[in-house]
Amino acid sequence: MNWPVFFTRLGSAIVFAIIMMFGLLYSHPMAIIGLALLIQFLCIREFMALVAKIFPEAYFPSWLTMLTQVAGVVVLLSVPLLAIIPGFFVVSFILPVLILLVTILQKKTALTAGFTALAALLYISIPMACLITLRGGAGSFHFAIPLALILMIWMNDTMAYIVGSFIGRTPFSPISPKKTWEGTAGGALLTIAGAAVWGYFSPLQQYHMSDWMVLAFCAAVAGTAGDLLESKLKRMAGIKDSGNIMPGHGGALDRFDSLLVTLPFAFCYAAFFMVHT
Repeated sequence: MNWPVFFTRLGSAIVFAIIMMFGLLYSHPMAIIGLALLIQFLCIREFMALVAKIFPEAYFPSWLTMLTQVAGVVVLLSVPLLAIIPGFFVVSFILPVLILLVTILQKKTALTAGFTALAALLYISIPMACLITLRGGAGSFHFAIPLALILMIWMNDTMAYIVGSFIGRTPFSPISPKKTWEGTAGGALLTIAGAAVWGYFSPLQQYHMSDWMVLAFCAAVAGTAGDLLESKLKRMAGIKDSGNIMPGHGGALDRFDSLLVTLPFAFCYAAFFMVHT
């Protein structure tokens, strides 16, 4: 046991958990907005740098990351502000297009950078808007939904690792050699089973056991896909971690890769089947 590394990772995990729980559980709306803005800021910064390493021949203007951050704030706040400023939603579509146009007018090789900025908004900002809404922005979503999603993703990763360690034999994907089909399937099944238990005993009577099981399915399938997506990007860039914001754990993208892909799917299901006004 490497105790210095262990305590470094433990300390980072504790700080990370405190920030996440404060943003998710504190009742003031600025808490979840602040958390989403923080996650977005860190992830967009890392994503832009990651793609720049994948395409070293492309021209990435020095101001593009900051402009993408500004556009990300507009996209992220478009849902919460829609009820107050109806036209604000339109701006969230116009601004990304302007970024693309301004970028490709710089140099011929800047086209990749322009589409990278749009990809960052789709990959990071829209999921963060979903997070804010699921926390209780529109309709009558309960804060337990995003909290449950995070716990389900954590449970899926943990159970997949444990099951894969004991009975894993068949490689799941060359992108992540340590993942196995047995571990992936076991993690998903145990996560869905855990969601069923929670749904059966849950005091939230407005939601059914099947609702939590579907959310667990989203966390298991989309979460695994998100993890593989980020692993693929890092492999293409030739790096181990997307950043070093969390000592011993890597960057923000390393921590939120599964959540970013899970949130849109979970939001769509909740919006159609779990909203009770």
